[in-house]
Amino acid sequence: MRFRLRLTIIAGALLFAVWTCNPGAFAQSSASSGPVIVFAAASLKNALDGVSNAWQKETGNSASISYAASSTLAKQMEEDAPAQIFISADEDWMNYVAGKGLIKPGTRSDLLGNKLVLIAPKDSTVALDLKPGAALAGALGGGRLAMGNVDSVPAGKYGKAALEKLGLWASVSGKLAQAESVRAALLFVSRGEAPLGVVYWTDAASDPSVKIVAAFPAGSHPPIIYPIALTVKASPTAAAFLDYIKSAKAAPFFEAQGFTILAEK
Repeated sequence: MRFRLRLTIIAGALLFAVWTCNPGAFAQSSASSGPVIVFAAASLKNALDGVSNAWQKETGNSASISYAASSTLAKQMEEDAPAQIFISADEDWMNYVAGKGLIKPGTRSDLLGNKLVLIAPKDSTVALDLKPGAALAGALGGGRLAMGNVDSVPAGKYGKAALEKLGLWASVSGKLAQAESVRAALLFVSRGEAPLGVVYWTDAASDPSVKIVAAFPAGSHPPIIYPIALTVKASPTAAAFLDYIKSAKAAPFFEAQGFTILAEK
């Protein structure tokens, strides 16, 4: 018994000494053995869930994916959240985390493109042509225009830019229902809580309770780009999943939702 106790004490002392010299080794080991942790823009959910399931069937590895507004995810990463892959819905928030030293150098690339649309509940009779002078404010009636937060959520920022470009912002800026993510804005319209909303084409395609009223002209807002990168916490398995997300095997899942593939296959 004393011999076993002595061995236990010695083993504990050695373990503590190794951790003291290299505490990151234990975190890296845990990251390598567990699911790959992915932080992804909310609009990617349907497509990325499909990609993740296919990858798991093919490799036996799994991913745990957190979906939210890119701004929310970036702030969580800044607070030391254990993300290993980050997919933002705009370049601003990827630039933000890169500026904080949270992205592994040389791993960033542009993954996908998207379109911005105006949606309404599926039984709505609203008809609009999104151009300067469009009667958008009148089409709202007494309701509000659902959008992602225009100061932080990428879809909201794109939407505000487009409305400003078309000269429509002043007429609707006081009639907004700002949401924490583009999917939350979609729900406002899907549930009939807002008569109109600004979301991505892919969000509208994912919900049969809404319909597309009109697409915003491409030149009315900055290009919608989804960059992807490994974080400094990434494991080799995370790098393998990133490669899979960018591969020809994953492309059909994104294309089926209406995304444009930007990454090389």
